[in-house]
Amino acid sequence: MSERPQFIDRFRAWTPHRWYILFWVLLGLAPMVVAGKDDPGASRYWSMGLPVVLGLCYLITRVFPGNPVLRPNAFPGVLIVGLGAMAYTRDGGATAYAASLPHFWFPARDPGSAIVFGGLAAAATVLGGVAPQGWSPDLLTGNTLATVIAYAVSVPIGLSVHRFVEQSGERERVLGSELASAQQRLAEANQRRGAAEERERLAREIHDTLAQGFASIIVLAEAARSGIATDPATSGRQLLSIEHTARENLAEARVLVGSAPQSGVVPGSVARTLRRTLDRFVEDTGITVEAELPDVECDQQTRIALLRCTQESLANVRKHASAGTVGVVLARYTHGVELEITDDGRGFVVDEARGFGLDGMRRRLAELGGEFTVTSSVGDGTRILAMIPTDGQE
Repeated sequence: MSERPQFIDRFRAWTPHRWYILFWVLLGLAPMVVAGKDDPGASRYWSMGLPVVLGLCYLITRVFPGNPVLRPNAFPGVLIVGLGAMAYTRDGGATAYAASLPHFWFPARDPGSAIVFGGLAAAATVLGGVAPQGWSPDLLTGNTLATVIAYAVSVPIGLSVHRFVEQSGERERVLGSELASAQQRLAEANQRRGAAEERERLAREIHDTLAQGFASIIVLAEAARSGIATDPATSGRQLLSIEHTARENLAEARVLVGSAPQSGVVPGSVARTLRRTLDRFVEDTGITVEAELPDVECDQQTRIALLRCTQESLANVRKHASAGTVGVVLARYTHGVELEITDDGRGFVVDEARGFGLDGMRRRLAELGGEFTVTSSVGDGTRILAMIPTDGQE
């Protein structure tokens, strides 16, 4: 049973040229060999041997096209001689001629040469058929008429097929050109899309890292300048925080230009990473933070995404919320990791919110298959929930 599909596939894979060769052997050469068995004397060997020799000559040109004796482009000449010889040895040469006509069209460089070779083969077949009659042959034999009719019919059919093949080739060239053009346009579109995606990624990374750091530096610098005369100790701590933030921004900048390991986040558990961020936030703003940060295991991409969401949320609290308390809860469930950040600030109307930060967080989580939800109303604070799916392992 397993052989049948393979046989059918090979059967269907045959080209028209192969089908013709099978037709030529079965209907052109084989009948001459079979009929020659009944010929008397030595003529039997010529009648049976000539078709076999023609078949072997063709086989040589196909299997060994570079052989020095019989080149493929010389086979039509050999076939002309062979057709004349077969017509001379016995009747029925018109059948072999008609079956052999495509041989003059397949390798032809142009229709004219095919017509000439076909005509020469027809003449050789007619002359071979009438030669045994002597100097006054009867040209109006069935073999002669069949040969002439076969040649006359083959010319318009061959021209039609040649024109069809040329048109098909032209269509193929046009389609190939259109395909190449479409592939080029697709490659250019992919390149533009890749460049746009890379610009968007860089913009998001700059916003989530450098821009937030510079905003923090500005706020701390203003506070330190205003209190440097009255509260030098606090101003000193603020200047130290400015130094730390500037160093972090420098590290992030090196990551963005590719001179440092990707991510710019120190390896470690997500809980410790978030705790350091929250401690800096408390130190810089004085806002109370209530955090539940269990030691949750997650991959580097998830850890970076949770850190960026936390940094963006805390930056928004600092700039807009006027909150007194911030709550941060990290939890691991079977479906993934969840991070909830709440504040008791002034809140806002979510549908009216405009800005790169929230959209950037939403896209960042979407790239990981996660969800980002913002819940807020004026006077009731804000709740941000980030969920990133995992493989379900505890």
